[in-house]
Amino acid sequence: MIVLSCKNINKSYGIDSILKNITFHINEGEKIGLIGANGVGKSTLFKIIANQIDYDSGDLFVDKSKKIGYLSQHLSLDSNNTIYDELLLVFKSLLNLEKKINKLEKSLSTSYDSNNMSYYEKLIKNYTLSQELYNNRGGYTYKAKISKVLNGLGFSQKDYEKPINILSGGQKTRVALCKLLLINPDILLLDEPTNHLDLDAIEWLEDYLKTYKGTMLIISHDRFFLDSVTNKTFELTNSHIKCYNGNYSSYIKQKEENYESELKAYNIQQSEIKRQEKIIEKYKSFNREKSIKAAESRQKALDKIERLDKPLTEKQISHMNFQVEIKSGNDILHIENLKKQFNDKLLFHSVNLDIKRGEKTALIGENGGGKTTLFKIIMDKEKASDGVKVLGKNIYIGYYDQEQSNLDINKTVIDEIWDDFPELTTTEIRTALASFLFTGDDVFKKISSLSGGEKCKINLLKLILSKSNFLLLDEPTNHLDIMSREALEKALLNYDGTLLIISHDRYFLNKVINKIYELHKDGINLYLGNYSYYKQKKKNPLRFNYEEISNTKTKTQIEKEKKKKKEEQKFERQKKAKIKKIEDNISNLENNITSLQEQLCLEEVYSNPEKSEEVNKNIISLQKKLDELYEIWENLM
Repeated sequence: MIVLSCKNINKSYGIDSILKNITFHINEGEKIGLIGANGVGKSTLFKIIANQIDYDSGDLFVDKSKKIGYLSQHLSLDSNNTIYDELLLVFKSLLNLEKKINKLEKSLSTSYDSNNMSYYEKLIKNYTLSQELYNNRGGYTYKAKISKVLNGLGFSQKDYEKPINILSGGQKTRVALCKLLLINPDILLLDEPTNHLDLDAIEWLEDYLKTYKGTMLIISHDRFFLDSVTNKTFELTNSHIKCYNGNYSSYIKQKEENYESELKAYNIQQSEIKRQEKIIEKYKSFNREKSIKAAESRQKALDKIERLDKPLTEKQISHMNFQVEIKSGNDILHIENLKKQFNDKLLFHSVNLDIKRGEKTALIGENGGGKTTLFKIIMDKEKASDGVKVLGKNIYIGYYDQEQSNLDINKTVIDEIWDDFPELTTTEIRTALASFLFTGDDVFKKISSLSGGEKCKINLLKLILSKSNFLLLDEPTNHLDIMSREALEKALLNYDGTLLIISHDRYFLNKVINKIYELHKDGINLYLGNYSYYKQKKKNPLRFNYEEISNTKTKTQIEKEKKKKKEEQKFERQKKAKIKKIEDNISNLENNITSLQEQLCLEEVYSNPEKSEEVNKNIISLQKKLDELYEIWENLM
């Protein structure tokens, strides 16, 4: 049964046409993902369906018996209530019924008067009906439902009494999502519901929505989430909607197949048109009455052909290519027993990690657990309360801030880039901006007027131009549309430097990452794999143990591996001994050079040209040996 449909819906803002002839229908129980690039009108369509804005023309049908619930991407509650009291408002009718039942109980508890039996019978009947109604409406379960939703979306018991007006924007959005899920509308419109959620909360929401009985329309750039929750996909592109059966992965496959099929049909038709045009020109060239008539006849037939449009490819970011200008040493970052505490609040302690050159590592953990703070400690923007942090040699850090705080909102796009990279020419900067879809007058837009996705692209471009060899990326895919995320993934996979990334994008973590650190209050856990490996390891800690893997190998293979391991350990011991010996020699040489330089300051030396020359020769000779030892030491390290 159709519960919602649009027919030829149009919406424009001034001369900009946002939606053109939008037509689709949604059946009851369908779970649909609405995808498309940033700024194509997805949120506008939601606002039209939710009756928050008017449309210019067309027909919108919503089943009158169905209740719509809408979560906006930028929704922010403004209330003096506590979190728990705000959610209690959802059950206002139940609360009123509770008061009525309590009042009836008080009336029934008064001493029985046999002269007023009809009154008591009426009270008992009213009380019985109210109790039945209370039970049927979920009076004995609504508090458990509130706790379930709050806990699932990341609120602890101690958060329940927090006033909403002191919460962050992300926390307020989570409260709004809690309210919406408790209202349990027939049609859910969710605009980026996974924003501001950590991994545990996203997975909880997925499980919740999988069992949701109503109809859903979801805007999301989280491909993992779309694959888990949706069974149909609407693509909004070039102001039109295309419908695909299946989740995101199914849509990608169908879209590729459709494009190939449409392109093949277009090329075949174009070849036939060109062939006919050549024949027509040939007939005309004969300049005879019969051939001219034949040419005219063929032209009429050609004009009647319904010509196919060439299938369009959407504008995508081009030339996203992270390069390294200076190669780093092998040891990138060493952290030992790191601790961070703000006054009485302990954020984390006993954090140990090592990152080597070329590794693509993720840092995950619950929101507020200190991931961004750890990034700031690595960059010396915050001081650790205790512990050791050592950056390797020739490390040049590039930092992506999810809050975009390093952008000057008063600058234009071109000035924001130019001020950071003054050595680039106008042509070089405009070419770089054009590859990120900032063309023409777009480069003169103020940063303050850009969307979240556009600001992300500016920061990514600055990172690319920096040619850093160690990238710290804090939620780099937030606000990016799916095509931009895929371009970023491809670029990072080809990056020769080292990555440390904070992200809740599981699709991204699966594709790019090969090592995960999970940060928690009491330290950090290491998982040598992508996100899927991490999840399997969490469920079954013994699944990927070496002993388990060894059981599937032959004795010869195991013996070879043991022998290889012993040889590697022996080599490492020899290497360390050699490094120690070189370091001792370097120290002795430096002491000797210092002693000789002090001799040059003595009168009996500098006043005697022969002695002075001899000391200088010795210094030059020792300095040459020292340089050679340093080169050997660097290669070993």
